[in-house]
Amino acid sequence: MRVSDFDFDLPEDLIALRPARPRDAARLLVVGPGENALGDNTIRDLPSFLREGDLLVFNDTKVIPARLFGTRTRGDASARIEVMLHKREGAAEWRAFLRPAKKLNIGETIAFPGGLEATVEEKGEGGEAGLRFSASGPDLDAAIAAAGEMPLPPYIARKRAADDEDLADYQTLHAAEPGAVAAPTAGLHFTPALMAALEAHGIQTVRLTLHVGAGTFLPVTAEDTDAHKMHAERGEITEAEAAAINGARARGGRIIAVGTTSLRLLESAADEAGTVHPFHGETDIFITPGYRFRAVDILMTNFHLPRSTLFMLVSALRSTAEMKRAYAHAVARKYRFYSYGDACLIFGKPE
Repeated sequence: MRVSDFDFDLPEDLIALRPARPRDAARLLVVGPGENALGDNTIRDLPSFLREGDLLVFNDTKVIPARLFGTRTRGDASARIEVMLHKREGAAEWRAFLRPAKKLNIGETIAFPGGLEATVEEKGEGGEAGLRFSASGPDLDAAIAAAGEMPLPPYIARKRAADDEDLADYQTLHAAEPGAVAAPTAGLHFTPALMAALEAHGIQTVRLTLHVGAGTFLPVTAEDTDAHKMHAERGEITEAEAAAINGARARGGRIIAVGTTSLRLLESAADEAGTVHPFHGETDIFITPGYRFRAVDILMTNFHLPRSTLFMLVSALRSTAEMKRAYAHAVARKYRFYSYGDACLIFGKPE
């Protein structure tokens, strides 16, 4: 498929720079279940669209302060380097995106505040590099926490710097497992009051873990979807979590993925019959129109970028034409887009 098929117009002023307050006051565009059915609601209305026995699947990853600024020194010359961590590969090793990458050679060192250093062990395409840090394990975690800042998405970071409000705003209610460098943003809308309302409606919940990488923000530069390579992200579904998901479906409940990260991990762990198995490892699943969903019935997600892999994913759940109409509706009614914006509840098409 042509990547240009997934383009659409989005006014710059609809990109949200702060979340709604309170979180569950954000708007919710309901897509389906009927053909071309659209409904304007709020996040607080979510329980009314679900039924007793349905299961919401949350991603409990926790964002770490993964944007670091350091210095590379050559004799009397120095250069400021931005490092965006995106995937841990060992006790002292991370994959990262460097900017400007051309300022660094293999074997050179970046010095960060507090005495932390990182050596460039390899360089790849698009500014990606392999780094080995001078600390490891929990000591490295503590050093990154001290030196780093909250890694706001580039479309927000271009307009304002991260601040103390983001330390809370860019974490979900369910954040528990450190390792993400981007938030699973559909989860940002949930509050204790909303969780209580869901429980009162007999709606079940389960948590799994997918550590979101910075690759989620990389633009699709290929002209055809077949030529695009997804970055892998590490995830885990335990035996107990898989059993809860399969049990809900066996009892007639629907599986609602809260966010594309939860959906991607569920689909990676599901077999052809739709049974979800325990999972521990990496997934680079790339979902485009024509994909047959095996585990997920409904998706709650924020609004995504034009030409992005995530807009391709939601187009697979309905159709490209229908999701373009839904997004045009959202633009016309001034929904707020992206990480701190409003959300969609998308019903999958019945087979």
